[in-house]
This record gives sequence, C-alpha cells and structure tokens, in this order.
Amino acid sequence: MPLLKQLFKPTNRDLLKRIGFTLVALAIFIIGTTIQVPGTDSITSNLGFLELVNTMGGGALQNFSIFALGVMPYITATIVMQLLGELIPYFQELNKQGHVGRQKINTYSRYMGILFAFIQGYAFSFMFLGRTASASEYLYISVVLTAGTAFLLWLGDQITRKGIGNGLSLIIMAGIIATLPQMFIDAFQGLVVFDGTAQQITLGVVKFILFAIIYFAIIVGVIFVQMAERKVPIQYANKSTAYGGNSSYVPIKVNTAGVVPVIFASSLMAIPGIIAGLINNESFSLFVSNYLTYTTPVGFIIYVIFIFLFGFVYTYMIFKPEDFAKNLQESGGYIPGIRPGNETKTYLSKVLTRITCLGSVFLAIIVALPIIFSNVTSLPTSVSIGGTGLLIVVGVALETYKQIEGSLLSRNYKKGYSRR
Repeated sequence: MPLLKQLFKPTNRDLLKRIGFTLVALAIFIIGTTIQVPGTDSITSNLGFLELVNTMGGGALQNFSIFALGVMPYITATIVMQLLGELIPYFQELNKQGHVGRQKINTYSRYMGILFAFIQGYAFSFMFLGRTASASEYLYISVVLTAGTAFLLWLGDQITRKGIGNGLSLIIMAGIIATLPQMFIDAFQGLVVFDGTAQQITLGVVKFILFAIIYFAIIVGVIFVQMAERKVPIQYANKSTAYGGNSSYVPIKVNTAGVVPVIFASSLMAIPGIIAGLINNESFSLFVSNYLTYTTPVGFIIYVIFIFLFGFVYTYMIFKPEDFAKNLQESGGYIPGIRPGNETKTYLSKVLTRITCLGSVFLAIIVALPIIFSNVTSLPTSVSIGGTGLLIVVGVALETYKQIEGSLLSRNYKKGYSRR
C-alpha cells in the first residue's frame, strides 16, 4: 500500500497532526526570516564568504532578520563539544552515562551555542553597521539576534518532540529550500544571455540543462549512498541450530554519518568569515575571501578534506567497534570465522574504515560537482553553495521519510499482532 494512502487512514490521525505541527513550525521560521531587526535595513552588498550562513538561514542574513544567525552557532558548539568529548575525561565519562550523560552534554552545547550566537551577533552588527553605531546599538542587535537563535533552538526541540523528524535538521532544510528557487533563477540568468546571438542563447540553454542534470545526479547519488549498506553476518551460540535460526546480520551503512559531515564542514568554513567581520581587518578579510571560501581552489580543497575527515570522526562516534565487539561477546554472538574480543574489534574496524572511506569519497564528489561546474561557468557564489544545500535537503528529507515510513510500519505490525 502506498505511503500516502496509509498516511491518510483514520487510524493515523495523530501522525498527520505531528506532520501538520512540523509544517506550521517551519512556516513560522520562514516568516521570521523576513522580519528585519528593528532599526536596520536589508544587506545590499555581496555577502561573499557569508553566503553559506545566508543559504542555511533561508536568506535571513541578507534580510538581516531576527533569525539571521539561524542555528549555525549551536552546530558550531556541538562540534566543539564532540571534540571535547574525545579529549577531556569529564566529557568522556558523560558519554559513557548513556541518555543522562547525553542530556548534560546537550545542555552544555546549548549554553555554548547561545554564547557563540552573541559573539556572532556582535560580529555581524559590527560588520554591517560599521563603526558609526554606538555601543548600545551593537549590544541591542546582538541581543536580538541571540534571542532569535535561542527561539529557533526551542522551536527545533518542539518539532522533535511534537512533530516528526529532527527539528534542527528540518529548520536547516526549510531555510535551504526557501533559497533554492532564487538559486536556480541566478543560474539561469548567469548561463542564458538573451541579448546575445542565437548560438549564444542555445549554448546557454544547453549549459543550464547540464546544470539541472548535475543537480538531479546529486539527488540520485545521495539516495544511493544513503541506502547502501554492508551486512556483517552474526551468529549466536545460544540459539537454535536450525537452518537460519541462529544467524543474523548487522547492517553498516556506507554513509553512516549521513549529511552531518557536510553540515559540520560548512559550519567550520563559515567561522573565518565571522571572525573577519568581528575584527574588521581588511587584509584578513581579503585572506579569507581568497583562501578560506570553498569557491576558491585552496578553500575548496580544505572543504573537501573537512568532509572526508568528519565522515570518519562522526562515524566512529556513532559506531564504536570496541563497544560493539564487547556487547556482541556478552550476548553470546560472534562473526563467523572471527574470534570474539580483539579480533572482532579489529575486523569491524577494518570494515568500517573501508566503507566509510568509500562513503566519504562519494559525499565529497557529490558536493564538489556543483562547485566545480559553477567555477567553470563563472556562476554566482549562491549557485555553488546551493549544491551543498541540495545535498543537505535530500539527506534530511530521506531520513524524515524513513522515520514516517517506520512509524507506519510499526503501527501496522502492532495492529496485526493485536488481532492474533
């Protein structure tokens, strides 16, 4: 039975309400991106290396709205906390405490995110108002922008609890979707020159069609990478020895980290631009523009390396071979041909390293295609960044779809089981 047909069945009204709540919450976010900070004007200058922040915020930075910072400060804080979780013993202990420990870490991340939001808000106010404003005006704008980020964090929590999917990821996705139409318009205007000859117009249309094909390939590629998995066979010594009765498998995704490496890498690439706006140094701003934005060759290489590294880091944070091997041994399970304990850990580490390498390479290629195409055709910065945005949109949409599908399958299973 098709998903939509199941979704609109009377027994799934509560799920429809959750989806409706999610859509209303995202609509509130989109409306908020158009509300300017009182006493300010929209930004007419080229955002340059801050185009990424603007894209993920649904154009909020260009409008200098109350949501101009989006949820990027919290993402930056999350990156910092995850690094601290691997380096500082106190946070390592919190990671071992399960749900309670994760809640504490999440609380610390939120406080740090609010602090980062205030710093970024001050940087943006200083960058776009110049040195003519008073200290109270800088403080006022910083507080308003920080409050906007705090509200989005609360809204994301409400979506996660009362709606469907991950709230913060959906907010990022909604912001990117809001900018995609303008991105395609910019691409069309940049490729098709109507005041040229018929040959130039035809060539421009062909380029735009090629551009659209690349974006369609990104969608197909993301779905392929997200669905691909390696099945590691598992057997249990304490179960029946009947054929198939004692065997199982553990699916390890080729891209276990999903779109998180792209979001993390994008957040890190935005930090130098924010620092440049804060210190207002012309030479440093020029250095950032020339070397630390991924529309430049050096910045592009750094960006791809970040995606590759974060793919490994986040995968090993989610799937820890040592813990899995220990739990498998305690439950009486083993991998055929592999001894329990250290050999199982080594085997899982090798498998995870190989498939993560493959997944990270695919992810980097998918992100790189539109950036390379945009640089070759000299398209606006917003177009090349839109490729990264489209990757995030497809990844988050696919994860949300799976959650809805899983919820419907679970309901049908419970319903069928209760009838027996």
